[in-house]
Amino acid sequence: MSNTPQARFDRAPQPIASEWTALKARKVSFAWEETPLHWLPGDPFTTHTINVLHLLLPAGERWFVHVYKQVLPYIEDEQLRADVIGFIGQEAMHSQAHDEVLPHLREQGLDPTPYTAQIDWFFEKLLGDRTLPPGKARKWWLMERIATIAAIEHYTAFLGDWVLNADELDRRGADPTMLDLLRWHGAEEVEHRSVAFDLFMHVDGSYARRVRTWGVAFAALVFLWQRGARFFMENDPTLVDGRATFKEFFAKGRQGVLPTTGAMVRSIPRYLNRAYHPSHEGSTAQAVAYLASSPAAVAAEAREKGAA
Repeated sequence: MSNTPQARFDRAPQPIASEWTALKARKVSFAWEETPLHWLPGDPFTTHTINVLHLLLPAGERWFVHVYKQVLPYIEDEQLRADVIGFIGQEAMHSQAHDEVLPHLREQGLDPTPYTAQIDWFFEKLLGDRTLPPGKARKWWLMERIATIAAIEHYTAFLGDWVLNADELDRRGADPTMLDLLRWHGAEEVEHRSVAFDLFMHVDGSYARRVRTWGVAFAALVFLWQRGARFFMENDPTLVDGRATFKEFFAKGRQGVLPTTGAMVRSIPRYLNRAYHPSHEGSTAQAVAYLASSPAAVAAEAREKGAA
């Protein structure tokens, strides 16, 4: 039986065709002057748990882009190549948008530099390029990172789908600018949720590698996220003895302002199922509908048309 990259792609779990959409980077911008430190009123824990995105994503998505540029020569399917290029554009914009929140946090007395330095080391050194001889060793490390990105994207799409449906954030008066950033980003994660997995299946597709790298990605995300939440709570200048606990996380999930622990646990066997394909998760129609109404995305499109 053929084991070429294209043959593996043909045998991969099949996507739902109607969930595919052409990808484009939306050059959004956000004004943070009116956004309070606790953008979810009266709830610093939820605010800071979600704020960890601003710490993880700039470095993480720069890393995605760096790795994907290296894998472009391995892509033999032209539609997939176009999807990957669209993915790169969107991820670069995500990195920039979240990076621009950090000066606003510093202005409010919460300097994230000590933590972001650790995140930079994680992606640039631990998961970065290594001095390996050309050939199998170098390709092995590239495939490991491609598979790791596919696993991470399973969770970014999970979070994107969650925030698009997190009506409790609206009911509790979440800052509209922050909510638009989160939902614009979440909608694009849902929009491009299949690209990383399709790329992995195209260039490798090993089930053992999928399982192994999922374990690494999941453990790293949990570890880094709880460290980030603890960092924010302990360094928030408005809090005395601020703490981040798993008990509080469980409680906020039940209240609807964070994902529930049960939903996160149920997402694990779905990814590890051999028949898994990301197009069965979330809704492209919902994502595209939000992007058509997002204040930041609408403004970006207007600027683009005005410049044309």
